[in-house]
Amino acid sequence: MFYKLALLLIVGLPLLLLGAGQYGMLQGQAPQDLGVTDGRLKLPSLSRNSVSSQASLYPDHPQRVHAQIEPLPLKASGAPASISALARVLSQLQGVTVVEQRSDYLRAEAQTRWLKFVDDLEFWIDPARGVIELRSASRMGQEDLGANRARIEAIRTAYLAAP
Repeated sequence: MFYKLALLLIVGLPLLLLGAGQYGMLQGQAPQDLGVTDGRLKLPSLSRNSVSSQASLYPDHPQRVHAQIEPLPLKASGAPASISALARVLSQLQGVTVVEQRSDYLRAEAQTRWLKFVDDLEFWIDPARGVIELRSASRMGQEDLGANRARIEAIRTAYLAAP
């Protein structure tokens, strides 16, 4: 009896999770407060599943240190060209879709292949600092095992290499 229960958990639970992902049950909903408000992107998540170049603006935030990541530099050709270069980089990444693009702001969604989890990515040109502020956060869960940080660093590498 114990072996049947163990087998059911070992095989059945992953299949159930995979099925839930394939049917879109693990996507979550896009937060309503994305975007830029008073020169700030949405604050980092309260759990360890986000990164933000503006984390230092929230000194008492419980995930400030974990979430902190450097912004992207602007391209020499200026702000709109920087957003365009970033959009080209994102369009080349598997599972990433640009959902909003303006001359100073870009929002994208990144979806994992098997379980279809969705992360929200935001990039905003801060004219005062002359950088692209960024935020990437999972919609669901408490921990992303570094997925948002790794994705942003891969984007950074491709963006810096782009003309």
